[in-house]
Amino acid sequence: IQVNPASQLEMPKGKRQPTLPFSQDEWTNTLQAFPAYEKRARTGGAQLLYAFVLLLRYSGMRIGDAVRCEKSWIQDDKISFLTEKNNVFVCNKLPDFVLKALWTAPHKSDRYFFWSGNSTLHSAVGKWQRRLQVLFGIAGVRNGHAHRFRDSYAFDLTQIGGMTLEELRQALGHKSTRTTEKYYSHWLKERQERSEERRVGK
Repeated sequence: IQVNPASQLEMPKGKRQPTLPFSQDEWTNTLQAFPAYEKRARTGGAQLLYAFVLLLRYSGMRIGDAVRCEKSWIQDDKISFLTEKNNVFVCNKLPDFVLKALWTAPHKSDRYFFWSGNSTLHSAVGKWQRRLQVLFGIAGVRNGHAHRFRDSYAFDLTQIGGMTLEELRQALGHKSTRTTEKYYSHWLKERQERSEERRVGK
C-alpha cells in the first residue's frame, strides 16, 4: 500500500515507574561479592570495578559519564564535568575512600579511569554494564543496574542530606527541576512530611 494507515496514530504513553535505590542488604551483598568476582576477573579487574561501583554510588553520575570520566575532572576532593546527555555542569564532592579507590586502581589510559579512548563510548559502556551484571549475579541482587546507584545517591541527598529540589537538580546534572521533580519528588515530599510532623510534635 502507498500510505501507512497507522501513521496518524499516536504512540501510547505508558506510566514509567521510578527506579528504586539499593536497599542496605543489596548494597552490602554487592560489596561482599568482590572477592568472588576477583577469582573470575583477577585482582586488577576487581579493583577497577570496585572503583567504578563506588564512583557510581557516591557521585550520582550516569554510567556513560562514569565510563568516560577523565582524571582531570578530579581536583582535590571534587569532581567537575559537563554531562554527556544534556551538557550541564556538575560539581560534587567525593568521599576520601572513593578517591583512594579511583587513584589506586590500575588504569589503561593516562587520560581516563575506565576507558582506553580507542573504542566508541557506547561499546565501552556495554562492557561495563556486563561487568556489573556479573557482579550483581554473584551478589544475588535482582534487577540490579547502574541507574540504581544514581537513585541511591539521590535518596541519600534528599533523606539524609536534606537537599532542596534545586540543589538536587544541580547535583544530578538535570537541565530542569521538572525532570528532578518527575523522578524524585516522592522522596522530597516524604522528607517534608516528616519535617512537618517533627515540628508539630514539638
